[in-house]
Amino acid sequence: MAPFLSSSFLLLLSFLPLFSLSFSTVDQPYKTYIIRIDSQSKPSIFPTHYHWYTTEFTNSPQILHTYDTVFHGFSAVLTPDHAATLSQHPSVLAVIEDQRKQLHTTRSPQFLGLRNQRGLWSYSNYGSDVIIGVLDTGIWPERRSFSDVNLGPVPARWKGICEAGERFTARNCNKKLIGARFFIKGHEAAGGGLGPTSPINDTLEFKSPRDADGHGTHTASTAAGRHAFRASMEGYAAGIAKGVAPKARLAVYKVCWKNAGCLDSDILAAFDAAVKDGVDVISISIGGGNGISAPYYLDPIAIGAYGAASRGVFVSSSAGNDGPYPMSVTNLAPWIATVGAGTIDRSFPAVVVLGNGKRLSGVSLYAGLPLSGKMYSLVYPGKSGVLASSLCMENSLDPNMARGKIVVCDRGSSPRVAKGLVVKKAGGVGMILANGISNGEGLVGDAHLIPACALGSDEGDALKAYVSSTSNPVATIAFKGTVIGTKPAPVVASFSGRGPNGLSPEILKPDLIAPGVNILAAWTDAAGPTGLESDLRKTEFNILSGTSMACPHVSGAAALLKSAHPDWSPAAIRSAMMTTANTFNNLNQPLTDEATGNVSTPYDSGAGHLNLDRAMDPGLVYDITNNGYVKFLCGIGYEPRVIQVITRSPVSCPVKKPLPEHINYPSLAALFPNSAKGASTKTFIRTVTNVGQPDAVYRCTIQAPRGAAVTVKPQKLVFSRAVKKRSFIVTVTANTRNLIVGNSGAVFGSISWSDGKHFVRSPIVVVT
Repeated sequence: MAPFLSSSFLLLLSFLPLFSLSFSTVDQPYKTYIIRIDSQSKPSIFPTHYHWYTTEFTNSPQILHTYDTVFHGFSAVLTPDHAATLSQHPSVLAVIEDQRKQLHTTRSPQFLGLRNQRGLWSYSNYGSDVIIGVLDTGIWPERRSFSDVNLGPVPARWKGICEAGERFTARNCNKKLIGARFFIKGHEAAGGGLGPTSPINDTLEFKSPRDADGHGTHTASTAAGRHAFRASMEGYAAGIAKGVAPKARLAVYKVCWKNAGCLDSDILAAFDAAVKDGVDVISISIGGGNGISAPYYLDPIAIGAYGAASRGVFVSSSAGNDGPYPMSVTNLAPWIATVGAGTIDRSFPAVVVLGNGKRLSGVSLYAGLPLSGKMYSLVYPGKSGVLASSLCMENSLDPNMARGKIVVCDRGSSPRVAKGLVVKKAGGVGMILANGISNGEGLVGDAHLIPACALGSDEGDALKAYVSSTSNPVATIAFKGTVIGTKPAPVVASFSGRGPNGLSPEILKPDLIAPGVNILAAWTDAAGPTGLESDLRKTEFNILSGTSMACPHVSGAAALLKSAHPDWSPAAIRSAMMTTANTFNNLNQPLTDEATGNVSTPYDSGAGHLNLDRAMDPGLVYDITNNGYVKFLCGIGYEPRVIQVITRSPVSCPVKKPLPEHINYPSLAALFPNSAKGASTKTFIRTVTNVGQPDAVYRCTIQAPRGAAVTVKPQKLVFSRAVKKRSFIVTVTANTRNLIVGNSGAVFGSISWSDGKHFVRSPIVVVT
């Protein structure tokens, strides 16, 4: 077989759309690369792999990280020519150019069905002694959410450390925060030299596990924060803050740096360390953008996650925030739980009152002096036709136009809170942020520095119509605080990454959704609630939205399920969440999509919304072995040497190529070619494991996608103490000419197994 990566292929890597770095070949001849080594090729003369690497492949000063747990190899600072030469070495499986990833930026436990002293919290003892590793921006350890009061000793299996650094010592760890590390070598090398040419702004960042950004503190406390009484964000969302698994232990791995993203080489090093340290769950709210993902063998998150999952570690990751566009979901590997975002039944309403008496409903987290009903002149810079002005970009507003007025800004292209700052600098007294059609009615709250309110697309259009049709338009904004019991909820967040899966359409992604809109959790002391440099406010808690916030809900949920069922594999835990997920809201109606108001599809919400009360006792689970994942990779056309880049160990593919859709996944996607004439069929083989009562009989219910026929054989599964596994065959038949697929390009249905107590549901997607 030809060498895996030729020099021309290395050149191709620089065009992969995952925040690639660019360097001048004259001024900055060095780049950072991740080198995947066939570890079994090490000559016995070398006492360690490191000795081998520094003797045969590169010099010691050039090496950044060595990997030996989820990955075998090293990362190094090399010239492109050196990297191309290494790619020809017989022991080198892959040479991957380092890329920069981005972060996917209280009441939610109750919304998930968790109750004190009952159900899963009680059964799992609140996740006690399960260890969650969080790969993010670090942690602010002094927060009440990370108290170790009344926690037992650190689990004996823990092998990690508390790494000291700037404003962080070993004393910052405790029986709750049992470990903390930071990974910066790849980030520093991104400056282009061989030494510490870090682009980090030392006045804003800490070279330690301490969190200067806030994102990591927020995600860690969402997953496993202790109960914190009298919590709020400047009065909003007041109550008792708590994570999903309040007694789980936390290990923090800082891989992302304020305003600078996260380097793949550092992320992979953190995966390697976390698994070696002994974590049970890894939470990573990081990924690429634009819904375009690298192949699994070139994606260090997929590679690191496989290494973790193959050793029994559950990995949860965010689906990305590029919705509502189709194929915007990221983190697509079938061994990762990919989590989209939904709303909860708490809102922060604000009302725009126009001079004509009309009231427009929106949201806001503004906590400063109110406008107290005073009317102000209203101006929309977008009337000029200048895009930068309509978006309220930096230096785009004329102070003579904005001074003393409420300014209408269009959403997009710059952070929402930054637009408010632009309006403030131009002398505006307030801002109304209007969604465009792409965001629809999806709204998230922001702790603006000036009185501000966000409106959905329809209300925004009504506002602009008023401005354009009135000679002297005026308005005021009224802030209504916190409202509990919002209906409908959950609703799929408009920004949540959507299917279909752009890499492997045979695998439905996202897997499920969880709370990700207006989530209250702990915050850093190093940044104000907006994250803007000019925001000098301090707050113990902050309210954020994003699939970044949904991911740690599932990480905490996995910790609870792992505590309650220590023998469950990562795939079994994910299956329990997916097959018991809610497909209805709190009005007992089908889940809807915030972007359109229509009923959501599995491309939007996966199997549905996380319901932990039911996931504790799912009845049946779909388990997947490491061999199952290898067969899937063979099925999508990867050759054994390419698969070894992911699996670490050598593999062989069956002589007869497996079908990728035969992976034992809790969802089914039937792909039919448009060119097919007449009826076509797709067959799926699935195996379920009984984790409920030993003697049980399950019967199947089919909801066939419109225009397709679905059969299941057998339609009855009988389990006993001796027989815990049963297989069945699903056949989907469709005539592509008769399918009415609509805008999504697919039709949807489901199969469900029930024994009268449990309800085990799997979505079906039919694609032409």
